[in-house]
Amino acid sequence: MSAPVVCLDLDRTTIYSAAALDLRVPDHEAPRLLCVEILKGAPQSFVTEEAATTLRELQDVATVVPTTTRTPAQLARVRLPGPPARYAIASNGGHLLVDGVADPEWDAAVRRRLAAGAPLAEVHSHMRARSGPFVLSLREASEMFAYAVVDRAALPAGWVDELGAWCAQRGWAVSLQGRKVYAVPAGLTKSSAALEVVARCGGGPLLAAGDSLLDADLLEAADAAIRPAHGELAATGFTRAHVAVTAATGVAAGAELLRRLHAWATAPRMSVSGSL
Repeated sequence: MSAPVVCLDLDRTTIYSAAALDLRVPDHEAPRLLCVEILKGAPQSFVTEEAATTLRELQDVATVVPTTTRTPAQLARVRLPGPPARYAIASNGGHLLVDGVADPEWDAAVRRRLAAGAPLAEVHSHMRARSGPFVLSLREASEMFAYAVVDRAALPAGWVDELGAWCAQRGWAVSLQGRKVYAVPAGLTKSSAALEVVARCGGGPLLAAGDSLLDADLLEAADAAIRPAHGELAATGFTRAHVAVTAATGVAAGAELLRRLHAWATAPRMSVSGSL
């Protein structure tokens, strides 16, 4: 059997901003951190040193695929430990990067699929019309989806749910991740790109990790998966027989889920229930 393909969501699953670390120990007991992203000259995202070591070990036994809603330009800021990834998934499956370059055939296939749904301009216009002082910026990404950067403390109750209901009627999904509210076409999925990578790698098992509603389809498609005990999926009580849940939250969950994925990847036989 071919080596496993491991699709790792990045933000709040594998890497963590300072605000998302959720360190629940005294400062003198906090784990040492490795910075993996610089933004405007300042450290932005981190992993624990333990997670960095485990990730390198995982790369030795599996095809590790960074899998993110970030655009290719945003993904390029992230420098994970170990060698550059052969494959990466950006724009929530809209781009399949091969050695850092978007695969043109995949891009074309995605755009044909998205042409059948509501246009980005309609969704972006609605989000702009429904914005208020709590929306700090509103952007389009990769000409495929839109997202708003919001002030979480000022976000009106029900705003995200109302936007989600409106978008669902038009074949789009909404996800709140940290300070960003994403509106993404239903046809734009991480799972479709992940399965393409599996096919290109010889059809081995698919392992996955993610924390948000936009990761649900990826976890569903995996042979075994794990989610942190925080995030949108935790808030909605997302469970499946083959999806494990970390005991830890925050950056400690990132280290824990990498340990579990490594154990699965090196097990003689992997159970579909997501446990060894």
